[in-house]
Amino acid sequence: MTDLSQRELTLISAMNDRIGDTMPAMARLCTGESPDLFRSLLSRIGDKWTLLVIGILGTDRRRFTEIAELIPGISRRMLTVTLRALERDGLITRTVYAEVPPRVEYELTDLGRSLQALALSLAEWVSDNQHQISDHRRRFDDMAQGTSDEAERGQSVPVRPNRS
Repeated sequence: MTDLSQRELTLISAMNDRIGDTMPAMARLCTGESPDLFRSLLSRIGDKWTLLVIGILGTDRRRFTEIAELIPGISRRMLTVTLRALERDGLITRTVYAEVPPRVEYELTDLGRSLQALALSLAEWVSDNQHQISDHRRRFDDMAQGTSDEAERGQSVPVRPNRS
């Protein structure tokens, strides 16, 4: 296990101070006034592409093709779906210019910019921890494969405790 950097320790300390007694528990947030809306927004923000689009837009206006080029692996259809959902939620604006060919640009709204700092913090966390998580995945998969091989050979297999 690696030691936490001073930056990470400071961030954790600040988060703990913020949470304290005044921050509602996640369970209360999930079941509060509008639980379906709350969960749908978490789902929107936590999907595979949203945070990447938010991070890519930054303070710039960008055309569809620019965004697509900056996000490897996203299909044109999925980028369209993501951009429309973000526009619907008020996180981006879409401006169409009456030109031939038509020019369409996307940019973050103030609401979208308020999410950007969180998106970038999360991206930094992923970047800082991706190798460690990859190692855990590999060990887990190796152990699961070993368990599968033992079961096929008729050997006893240790049961993992249920964590739900």
